[in-house]
Parts: sequence; structure tokens; C-alpha cells
Amino acid sequence: MIRPVRHRSAQFKSTARAIPEGGACPWRVRGRAICLMFSALCSPGLAQSDAPLPVPSGQPVHLDDVLLDNNPGELWVRFRFIAPRIGGTVGRITYDVASKDMEHLCQILAVPYVAKHELQPARVVISLSDRPLEFGDVAPDATQFFEAYRLEQSRCIWEGL
Repeated sequence: MIRPVRHRSAQFKSTARAIPEGGACPWRVRGRAICLMFSALCSPGLAQSDAPLPVPSGQPVHLDDVLLDNNPGELWVRFRFIAPRIGGTVGRITYDVASKDMEHLCQILAVPYVAKHELQPARVVISLSDRPLEFGDVAPDATQFFEAYRLEQSRCIWEGL
């Protein structure tokens, strides 16, 4: 059974360029429910509750949360993923590889999500983090990758941040 989506205001301890003033309002859904819901949207054969989302690199990627952010005056939908194998050291998934994963996640997850919830975002932001982080927390030792897209005719068009 899928739990209803909960709403709350994101609280952050400091600001960074990727976090507009005022924070965001998350639609946080965790665990089995989120994997099941998005897998069912993307492909009926992928509805395994604890399976990572499929990405071109093959790395394990799990959705952490979805934030609806109305600052500064336009809707941005932020999809935050945990990808524990990303990083800049030897043997880790680099940004060049992860950027293809982020584009893929935008297409297979963000496009159906936005359509299902009848949202009209100005931007969709896909972020990968090597560990779970609270929205807005500063963690210099964490690796995070971000990409922004606009949606046009059910396609993700890279915008960059």
C-alpha cells in the first residue's frame, strides 16, 4: 500500500547557491512505497520494493525525496537521490558518468511524476548525493552532483545550474 504524500516546510541551517531563499516544500515519501510507486509508473516489471532505480551506469540509485520549491516566484521540482558510489576519487562514479544517469532519471521519473501530479515546473532539478543529507545542510565531506532541466513536450532539456 502506498502511503499518502506528506507536506512540510524544508528547514535549512545555511544557504548555498543551489538553495533559493525561503527553502522548499517537500513531498517526502520513503522506503518501499516510493520505489513501488515510481517503478510502477516507469515499468510494470520493475516493481521490486527494495531494488535500486535503473540508470545507464548501473550504479545503485535510490530516491530520497521530492521537493516542490516556489522560490523565487516559479516552481522548481527537486528530485533528490542517494547514489553511494559517486565521487571524484579512483573507482568512484564521476560527474561525467553520473550526468547521463541524471538525464535518464529526469526522463523516466520526473516526466511521469510531473504529468501525474499535473505540475507545471519552470525547472526540474535532479541531484545525486553519496549519502542522505537534510535539505540545506552543509556537508563539505559529502559528494553531490546537480543538474537542472526544463520540460518540453515530455522531454528533459538540459539547463545547467
